[in-house]
Amino acid sequence: MSSNDPRTDPRFSQPGHPPATITEFEGVRSLHLGTSWVQGAMRLSRPDAIELEYVQMMMTWMLFQPSPRHIVQLGLGSAALTKFSYLRFPDARVTAVELNPNVIAICRALFGLPPDDARLSVREMNALDFVLDPANHGKVDVLQVDLYDEEARGPVLDTPEFYQACLDCLAPGGIMTTNVFGDDFSNYDKNLQVMEQVFDAVVWLPEVHDANIVTIAFKDAPQVDFSALYERAGEIKRRYNLPAKQWVNGLKDWMRDHAG
Repeated sequence: MSSNDPRTDPRFSQPGHPPATITEFEGVRSLHLGTSWVQGAMRLSRPDAIELEYVQMMMTWMLFQPSPRHIVQLGLGSAALTKFSYLRFPDARVTAVELNPNVIAICRALFGLPPDDARLSVREMNALDFVLDPANHGKVDVLQVDLYDEEARGPVLDTPEFYQACLDCLAPGGIMTTNVFGDDFSNYDKNLQVMEQVFDAVVWLPEVHDANIVTIAFKDAPQVDFSALYERAGEIKRRYNLPAKQWVNGLKDWMRDHAG
């Protein structure tokens, strides 16, 4: 564990919000919000790669949406998804919404988050306010939702109002991926039931080792052709070095288990 934990740095400990802190172990820098819960991670030798498995799974939308025009991230974490989307999809606008200014500051300073420009916008605001704003409705191709507080007991926003507003933000054919983590299995059921009420189709990938389940919610139910998805997965592996075949396997297992 590193001794350069920025606990005392005023840039990352503004009052009114949990302080943003780091640990480092075996070449991986992890983000914390003043607790032991890991809110994100970055391998120092590969700062632009997505380190955590569940965060990689948040990119499952790539199987269905190869050329998004606007990608939105609710909850910045260690900025892994925001950086990856910004760097690997040069034709897309990328917006990140984060309530805690300490997280934004530490991502800029210690996690390689680029400065805002014509394509990248990091907004310090409440995610619910963002999705409720009519100005954002119908304009988002991909919405990535990973909203946790310092205790990480369950999603901070999980109401029907929130998920309906997420749907409202999506353009035709839009996709939302959500990390549904919690220390209580009722979290999973609650979130999935609400999403299924709101979205045209919802699937979820198998739980990974750290108890995170990633759901994929579609504004419009897709036609699923597994041979085409496996072909696309091979392209994603070659171009982006992401384990997309595992995602297709997970989707296939889910569809088999939920047939009918």
